[in-house]
Amino acid sequence: MNPRLRPNRRSLLRLAALSGVASMASGLGGCIADGLVTGTAAGPEKQSALDVSPVLLVATTRKPVGSPPKPPYFNSERGRGLSFAEVRLSAPDRSLIGKVSAVVTGDWAVTAVPRVQTGSGAAAAFADAALGRDVLIYVHGYRESFDSAAISAARLSDGIRFRGASALFTWPSAAATFDYGYDRESALWSRDGFGDLLKALVASPSGGRINIVAHSMGTLLTLETLRMLRAEAGEAAMARIGAVILAAPDIDIDLFTGSVERLGTDVNKITVISSTNDRALELSGAIAGGIVRAGAADRERLEALGVRVADASDYGGGLINHDLFLSNPEVQGVVKRAIARSAGGA
Repeated sequence: MNPRLRPNRRSLLRLAALSGVASMASGLGGCIADGLVTGTAAGPEKQSALDVSPVLLVATTRKPVGSPPKPPYFNSERGRGLSFAEVRLSAPDRSLIGKVSAVVTGDWAVTAVPRVQTGSGAAAAFADAALGRDVLIYVHGYRESFDSAAISAARLSDGIRFRGASALFTWPSAAATFDYGYDRESALWSRDGFGDLLKALVASPSGGRINIVAHSMGTLLTLETLRMLRAEAGEAAMARIGAVILAAPDIDIDLFTGSVERLGTDVNKITVISSTNDRALELSGAIAGGIVRAGAADRERLEALGVRVADASDYGGGLINHDLFLSNPEVQGVVKRAIARSAGGA
């Protein structure tokens, strides 16, 4: 059972009691309840692999800019096939002065894209770059530029202290409020490119586990691609897929139901981060004809499909509450625990 995330006095006391039980049972301060991670006896992890080596593996169906590459590196147009790049980032300043100045200057930033490889070898090049490591692929949502998607991928990976290869699959979003239709079609158009990437990764003989975190409209692309992967490559390929976390899925609940049912037993890989007060999903639901989005559906309706659910409704403190997995430590804990569970951890 997946407990509801509700930070009131009673639930906090209950979690404290559960923490004591878990500590006595395992000798660790480890995982408490589904979706929450509180660290271990050795203390919380201090650094992500990305913080040590700030390189983001990027696969994209966007059109590259310039040869050699120049800012913004990839635009909102649809490219010719899949492209691969090892993107150089600058990490945030971890000093006290840096933490204060980050309020004004921001945190992660794209600094360089030395080379872009486009065409039939792009997926294999990505797999070679990730060889021997677990991978965390972030798939962004609606209204995202390449730059904003890359920064979100870095914030996600660093926030959960991921120790493998950090990656981004970015599709041609127009990054504009009134281009919802273009974005949705571009996401669906990118299924073949994302499918080629996943097939290259699962075929890599020394590759690690492939974890996917998809946000908003990116969850539509992810579910459709996983359906294709299962149908074309079978259960052996799906065995290499680790955790699949769908954060605020912007998908018609009926479409979501059909897609999940097609995944068969692989549905147990999926964790949905939902919120009933997600204003962005309310708006997209209105645009799409009034049918509730999966990310705003009742917990019981989602759990009946066999997916795990973490309800983040009470952790939103803003007007939108659409990207809590990037900013809220408790919600980030959902992602961290799902990845640990897929690897056989607590």
